[in-house]
Amino acid sequence: MKKIIPLIALSVALSACVSSRTDTLKPEQLANQRFVLATFNGKALTASDQNPVPEIGFDKDLRVSGKMCNGFMGQGKLSDGALTVKHMGMTMMMCADPQRNELDHAIQAMLNDGAQIDLTGDQLTLATASQTLIYTRVSNAQ
Repeated sequence: MKKIIPLIALSVALSACVSSRTDTLKPEQLANQRFVLATFNGKALTASDQNPVPEIGFDKDLRVSGKMCNGFMGQGKLSDGALTVKHMGMTMMMCADPQRNELDHAIQAMLNDGAQIDLTGDQLTLATASQTLIYTRVSNAQ
């Protein structure tokens, strides 16, 4: 009996460590928010008059819109800590900046397949196994 009680206590402690998150992001936390891209896979973004800072925004109904090089938009869905935008629309301009082309492909794949999403303070993170986009909140959209 003396050995069983510590084993039960250890099992309870370990199960608490691997329990599913209950603090997943809610649509209302993203409603009417706009974010600018700060880093792509750990590298800072460069902005210029020809290449404004990429951004993403959300309306009250979780419609997602933004711009890397090309503009994109679609209806977002949050599920188990992931943001998915199926049937995303995107303009199809050729971008002179190779990094912007890469960003277009990255955001399209991430949102189509589902990206883990986290909002901590003013920092929004979208991540998959191979890509990470970190945004900074700039304002409430009107």
